[in-house]
Amino acid sequence: MTPSIRAAKVEDIPMIGQLLHEYASDGRLLGRSESEIKSRLEDFVVSEINGRICGCGSLEIFTTELGEVRSLAVDPENHDKGIGRLMVNQIESMALSRGLSRIIALTYVPGFFSKLGYRIVSMESLPEKVFGVCVSCPKFDRCDEIAMQKELALL
Repeated sequence: MTPSIRAAKVEDIPMIGQLLHEYASDGRLLGRSESEIKSRLEDFVVSEINGRICGCGSLEIFTTELGEVRSLAVDPENHDKGIGRLMVNQIESMALSRGLSRIIALTYVPGFFSKLGYRIVSMESLPEKVFGVCVSCPKFDRCDEIAMQKELALL
C-alpha cells in the first residue's frame, strides 16, 4: 500500500511517543515526552499505511526565517518505502506556509537529507538551534550529529 501523510491527531500521541522512544533508546534521536508531543501536536505529521502509524516528524520553529525537521522516525518495517522523504516534503511545505525561508536538520544520516537538497553546514552557523535547544541536550559537549540546511523557495 501507498503511505499517506497527514497532520497528527491527539489519538496518535501514544504511537508517536513509541516511535520516538524506539529511536531515542539507541541514541538515534532525542526522545520527547507525551506531554511535549501533545503541546506541539500542530507541528507533527504522521505517515500511515492501512490506518497504522508507521512514521512521524515535526517542524520546530526558531525564528521568522528558520525551522528544523525534528523527531523524524520511520518504523523499521517500513524503511525504503519513501516515507521519510514524504514526511520531510510535508514538513517543508508547513515551513513554507508559515513563511520560513530556511530549514535545518541535525542527523546521523546525511546521505538521506543530501538527496532532498540539504547541504552540510557548521553548527556554529546555527546559533538559534545551539543556544535555543542544544544547550539543554545531554550530548551538548559531545554532539556527533551532522548539521544540514536547505534554502526554501518562497512562493
